[in-house]
Amino acid sequence: MNDNDALAFQEETDTTRTGERSGDAWKILIVDDDSEVHAVTKLALDGFSFAGRGLEFLCAYSGEQARGITRDYPDIAVMLLDVVMEEDNAGLAVARYVREELGNPFVRIILRTGQPGQAPERQVVQDYDINDYKEKTELTAQKLFTSIYTALGTYRALLSLDQNRRGLIKVINASATILEQRSLEQLAQGTLEQVAALLYLEQDVLYVRNLGVSSDSRENRQVILAATGEDKQYIGQDPRGVLSEDVNQRIQRVLREKRNLQEENYFAGYLSTRTGTDAVIYVASESTLTIPDQGLIELFFRNVTIGLENLQLRQDIEATQKDILYILGDAVETRSGETAHHVHRVAEYARELALLAGMEQQQAEILYSAAPLHDIGKIGVPDSILNNPGHLDEQEWELMKSHALHGARILGSSKRPILQAASIIAEQHHENWDGTGYPAGRSGEQIHIFGRIVALGDVFDALGSDRCYKLPWELNRVIGYLREQRGRKFDPVLLDLFIDNLQRFIEIRNRLPDRELAAW
Repeated sequence: MNDNDALAFQEETDTTRTGERSGDAWKILIVDDDSEVHAVTKLALDGFSFAGRGLEFLCAYSGEQARGITRDYPDIAVMLLDVVMEEDNAGLAVARYVREELGNPFVRIILRTGQPGQAPERQVVQDYDINDYKEKTELTAQKLFTSIYTALGTYRALLSLDQNRRGLIKVINASATILEQRSLEQLAQGTLEQVAALLYLEQDVLYVRNLGVSSDSRENRQVILAATGEDKQYIGQDPRGVLSEDVNQRIQRVLREKRNLQEENYFAGYLSTRTGTDAVIYVASESTLTIPDQGLIELFFRNVTIGLENLQLRQDIEATQKDILYILGDAVETRSGETAHHVHRVAEYARELALLAGMEQQQAEILYSAAPLHDIGKIGVPDSILNNPGHLDEQEWELMKSHALHGARILGSSKRPILQAASIIAEQHHENWDGTGYPAGRSGEQIHIFGRIVALGDVFDALGSDRCYKLPWELNRVIGYLREQRGRKFDPVLLDLFIDNLQRFIEIRNRLPDRELAAW
């Protein structure tokens, strides 16, 4: 060490912070059994800052202590690692522990040795994934500064790549699961994380959507659709109730004036969709946001807005299709004197029972959408039979039973999965487990599980409802009948699941009531 690099020692502590933003500092782990090395290192890096953040020093005096600290602090950015401590290769054992057992590829390991021959440079760099190798005699204050600065730059870049990768995975998952309820949020969140990673953003990154005027007030409804960092906790909430006053004022001004706002350390961009939805992308940074940075932000979110619009349009189409199916089911039930909510309840029962039985979510949703059409074939049955309060003669009963095949024919011409499922349900929901049902006398697992599930939900709801031929039954009588029909009319496994989870189905029934329901 020359005169220019001469350093005085400072009092030794296990943890020391320095720099501009100590609360959000880069963690540096010093591993050396010589306390003077710790003191000199801290003094040499006093006042060090990288990307507006200072340093936090963690100290270990043995390989065993180093392993404990690296396990407890996975966000260590740089480790200054001595080779020879309690054992000749204690430092190398720490490096192997960090890379292999902890699986941490991010921390930059700078090996410092006073005995170069003890740890040959080429060998240890290759075998232990060492990022820099310095002899203690050559590591002057200036070279230490340079090594730490370079290591932090690499560490930040690796974290950015990993964050970008995770953001991309979310975008891909959102695209692959486009039918799921939260696909819009997944796509926005994934893109947000990619922007934050590309621009090394450490502070607020928010995506706020303006949902329009609510039905119960004149105030616009707003929601934080995606966020990074600590603001993730506010996703799904109104920004006006959770964000700081400064940030919220900027967002509200953008929505009000419908234009971008920008200063050196923040950018609030206005986005308008073809469906009439306004949105704001808000980005804040400790460092100055350059013009290219702002352009990248706008480019990313104009593209994601197009994706969000397409997803929203698709969801609107799907919702419209479901509404049409419910309207058709309601129309049939109303014509036969049954309640409009009957088909809604049967659909809810069906989805709940399907999921309890282990059916995949996507198939359960198809069943949910198709179930309201289970009696669509009744449109071919005369009103005199549908609304006959008395006993049907043989000819009338045959006409009534024909609604199963009639419904299957109406729906079976479509190749759409939901209508194909509805065709199966319409035809098979009157088949019995023991083969005594109609129209084909199927039995057991010859009956499609869609038909078996809807049959159980349909009967459960009908028995507790008013019909032209009967009054609603009390719950105990309904459950008694269902138990009697176990293995006869109903799949015994499905019936047991239904009874074991009865409260779930009662809650569905109570959520969609009508006047004709018995009070359970």
